[in-house]
Amino acid sequence: MALLPRTARLALISSERAIHTTVPSLASPSSGSSPATYAPSRPPAVMSSPTGLSKAAEYVISKVDDLMNWARRGSIWPMTFGLACCAVEMMHTGAARYDFDRFGVIFRPSPRQSDCMIVAGTLTNKMAPALR
Repeated sequence: MALLPRTARLALISSERAIHTTVPSLASPSSGSSPATYAPSRPPAVMSSPTGLSKAAEYVISKVDDLMNWARRGSIWPMTFGLACCAVEMMHTGAARYDFDRFGVIFRPSPRQSDCMIVAGTLTNKMAPALR
């Protein structure tokens, strides 16, 4: 807490909820006075945007989050159609270093099983009928 500015520390302290409902007392229980109770804590104030982020940056970040959540929810199954050396790069994405499987991307061997097709390389006139 020493590294936080004073205003941030006050905000953290004021937003904490009380665990105990009574104040501990050193007096004996036979004193006859009822223990004082804490006032219920108020909900934390609505936090504004973190300092340094504009509304445009927040919008972009939220849209990227939405895109990532959609991709994870949809679990895209692409089919790769490798035509040149670019296909080797697509093979790297399924390997251990980049491992698209952790994002739910599962490469499929046929168009019937896939959601999209990735054409890696230059498509020539001779190769176009095979792609169709």
